[in-house]
Amino acid sequence: MAWTKYQLFLAGLMLVTGSINTLSAKWADNFVAPGCGGSQEHSFQHPFLQAVGMFLGEFSCLVAFYLLQCRAARHPDASVDPQQPFNPLLFLPPALCDMTGTSIMYVALNMTSASSFQMLRGAVIIFTGLFSVAFLGRRLVLSQWLGILATIAGLVVVGLADLLSKHDGQHKLSEVITGDLLIIMAQIIVSIQMVLEEKFVYKHNVHPLRAVGTEGLFGFVILSLLLVPMYYIPAGSFSGNPRGALEDALDAFCQVGRQPLIALALLGNIGSIAFFNFAGISVTKELSATTRMVLDSLRTIVIWALSLALGWETFHPLQILGFLILLMGTALYNGLHRPLLTCLSRGQSPAEEGERERLLDASRTAINDAS
Repeated sequence: MAWTKYQLFLAGLMLVTGSINTLSAKWADNFVAPGCGGSQEHSFQHPFLQAVGMFLGEFSCLVAFYLLQCRAARHPDASVDPQQPFNPLLFLPPALCDMTGTSIMYVALNMTSASSFQMLRGAVIIFTGLFSVAFLGRRLVLSQWLGILATIAGLVVVGLADLLSKHDGQHKLSEVITGDLLIIMAQIIVSIQMVLEEKFVYKHNVHPLRAVGTEGLFGFVILSLLLVPMYYIPAGSFSGNPRGALEDALDAFCQVGRQPLIALALLGNIGSIAFFNFAGISVTKELSATTRMVLDSLRTIVIWALSLALGWETFHPLQILGFLILLMGTALYNGLHRPLLTCLSRGQSPAEEGERERLLDASRTAINDAS
C-alpha cells in the first residue's frame, strides 16, 4: 500500500528530528569557549543541563496535548480520545528512571562517538526482554531470544570497533570505554522505565503526548532543582568544567553567552525532541511500530554518515558489521522477519494484520524514547 503525503511527512520528520537530537548534543560538546570569571577556554561539557533542556522539549508535548484538547472541544475530532481520570503521580517513577537514564547517556555522549552512542542504545532490547519475562510474566518466542543473542553479539563487535579505532586528544581510550559502558548501563534504567510504564501507566489509556509531557514536566522540575546541589558536589577528573563540580550551570550560561552557536545547538536539542516524540507517536499510529523501528535504524545511519563527514569520528569497518548484527537482532526481536517469511512462502505481499502492534507487546519502546 502506497504511503500518503502525510505519512511520508511523518516518517521524514521522525528521521530528521531524531538525527538532529543526537547530533545537536554532540555539536554542543565540540564547542570550546571561556567560562565565568575569565576562566580558560574549555569544551562545553554540561550533560545534566542538556538533559534539563531535553525534558523541557518533552514538557512542550504536554502543551501540544492541551492545544489538541481545545481544538477537539471546538471541533469534535476522533484523533483525541476522551481521557479517563488518572493520578499524574503514576508517571513519577518512570520519570525518575527517564531522568537518570537520560543524564547518564548525555554524560556518555561526551565520552564516545555519536554513532557508537546510537548503536549501543540497542542494548535496551536485551534488558527489556529479560525484565518483561521476570516482572510482567511475558513469554518470549524463539525469534525474540535469537534477537537478544544477536544484539549481544552486535554490542561486542561495536565495542571492539571502539577499542581498535584511532582516538583523538579529546577522547582517550579509557574515556571511550567508560562512555560505552555508561550507555549500556543507562539502557538497564530505560528498560526499568518501560516495564513500569507497561505495568502501571498504559492500562489507563493516557494519550501519548500527555504521557510524554507529564514525564517531561517531572524530569524538568526535579533535575532543575538538582542542578543546585550538583554545583557544590566535587567530581574530580570526571567533571568537564573548571571548578571540577558535578555540574556547573553558571559556567554553561557563560559559555553560551560567549559562543552563541552553543545556544543554537541547545535549541536544536530542545525543539527536535518535541517534534521527534510527536512524529514517533504519529508514525506508530498512522503506519506501524515496525516502521518506527526501521526509521530509528535509518537514524543511526544518518548520524553515523554525518559524524564521519564532519570529521567527528574515524571510520572502522567493524562498525558496519556491528551495525548489521544489531539491526538483525532488532528485526528478530520485533518480528520484522515474519512478514518477509510470509511473503516468501506465499509469493505475495504480506497481510497487514498484526502490523500495528502495541508498543512493548513485541516492540514497545519507552513513552519518550528520543534520546
